[in-house]
Amino acid sequence: MTAPDSSSAAIAAGSSASALAAAAAAARAGGAPAPDGIELRLSGARAGYGVVEVLHGLDLVIPSGKVTALLGVNGAGKSTTLRVLAGLVPLRSGTLTWRDQVITKMSTVDRARRGLLLVPDERAVFASLSVRDNLLVVAEATGHPDITPALEAFPKLRDRLPQRAGSMSGGERRMLALARALLARPSVLMVDELSLGLSPKVAAELFEWLSTVAATGTTVILADQYTDAALGMADLAYVLHRGERSFVGDPAELAHA
Repeated sequence: MTAPDSSSAAIAAGSSASALAAAAAAARAGGAPAPDGIELRLSGARAGYGVVEVLHGLDLVIPSGKVTALLGVNGAGKSTTLRVLAGLVPLRSGTLTWRDQVITKMSTVDRARRGLLLVPDERAVFASLSVRDNLLVVAEATGHPDITPALEAFPKLRDRLPQRAGSMSGGERRMLALARALLARPSVLMVDELSLGLSPKVAAELFEWLSTVAATGTTVILADQYTDAALGMADLAYVLHRGERSFVGDPAELAHA
């Protein structure tokens, strides 16, 4: 099966389906904690788009095998932070360290091959492909063309296998995007705005699934609004404001604020 042209390609879990799939082969050890307990360290990060700087010297420390929530209003810099971690937005200054290796200049594809995967807030699936083919793009490239794990995680997708992904509801597309990420077996899973535009019921289902992934020891980074679900599952919370860190600490402190 051949993936569609890049004009319709998804950015899901990295920069492309091929990057996502390649990650599966390299992420077999996902879930093993970092020796010092730190998965990612972002120091003095400045990044943006064109002449606009979005992150202004941001510092983050992401613990290994835990759930870290990046919170803040729209425009706070949450999505840009995830894109910097995934390599989709280059750092203008600052450093990014993954475990004991500086990866500031590492390509998006190489990061994905090592298991650092981003599920973006939009364009996370191939809209012109069926649900089945969206899953097979990942599964076949790993050498294990079995999509059963994805269907077991998201049973609702079974009835949608022949359906074109672009015709699905927003909640169903999010399920498909997460199912694709699951097939890649990431060591670090980053999810941007999981609950955005979804009904409370669907959002709750997806948060429940993400909790099961976190329970396996996978490092999870979740960018979201101030939702009870995000705070409830997080081990560490950051609040971003205009590209800077305004809070870091126990999510319970925010939940009761």
